[in-house]
Amino acid sequence: MKKIERAGLVIKPHAPDIKKILQELIQYLEKKGIECVLEELASDKLKRKEGISREDLPDKVDFVVVLGGDGTLLSIAHLAAQKQVPVLGVNLGSLGFLTEVPLSEMFLALDSFFKGNEKIISPRRLLKVKSKGKTYYCLNDVVINKGALARMIQFIIWIDGKEIATLRADGFIISTPTGSTAYSLAAGGPIIKPYIPAILLAPICPHTLSFRPMVISLNSKIKVKLLTAGEEVYLTLDGQRGNLLVKNDIVDIERAPFELQLISSPKRNYFDLLQEKLGWGQK
Repeated sequence: MKKIERAGLVIKPHAPDIKKILQELIQYLEKKGIECVLEELASDKLKRKEGISREDLPDKVDFVVVLGGDGTLLSIAHLAAQKQVPVLGVNLGSLGFLTEVPLSEMFLALDSFFKGNEKIISPRRLLKVKSKGKTYYCLNDVVINKGALARMIQFIIWIDGKEIATLRADGFIISTPTGSTAYSLAAGGPIIKPYIPAILLAPICPHTLSFRPMVISLNSKIKVKLLTAGEEVYLTLDGQRGNLLVKNDIVDIERAPFELQLISSPKRNYFDLLQEKLGWGQK
């Protein structure tokens, strides 16, 4: 692991006690001789002037700490992954599969990371998405779905150049194993351990009930062509970015050429996380 000299701090500005937590984290890091680089929202929270944009942060730091929830982490994950910058997600809410480190274990996880404990680094694969001449990267999922007032939509799906189905549904989810506990889970998809080399395809309310969620090779290339005209249809990446699609638009999806290095807690494993977040084993 390379020497850690600068830490990027990203926050959910309205999280409870966020100012106090941010100040304690800065004090901890500075005592270790680590310079803290604040994104604009974190800088504003402390009434400082040196904040930088979230998009530029991974270029200027050696790792990132996210104080918030999964949405906050997803907003920077694809940027950090491209720069090979590890990310620690500290959960300040009630449910988080990515921000899996509770506040009570934040300093424990940081201590372990600084000691070079590679066992707490969880590599997470991303997807590369091409649409309308643009390229995107996402950690959780790619979703093609209809607007609130739109009717069922129709599209063709290819895998590795072979047409496999013409599907009518409310939408379609292409997910990484990391994203299998997100929208795909609500659509009836399976839970896949993050390190399994796979891509998950899950229809949203399909008209053809025989088209079920499918797990395919991580090396597969997926193409989806929209056949529906005159309806609001959206391409959404990680629930945060995207654009409108129109008839005959094509979306190409494949594995990204890099991974996110997600820092986890040394006190728990993936099944501990599932038990905690999904309430397994509760009586």
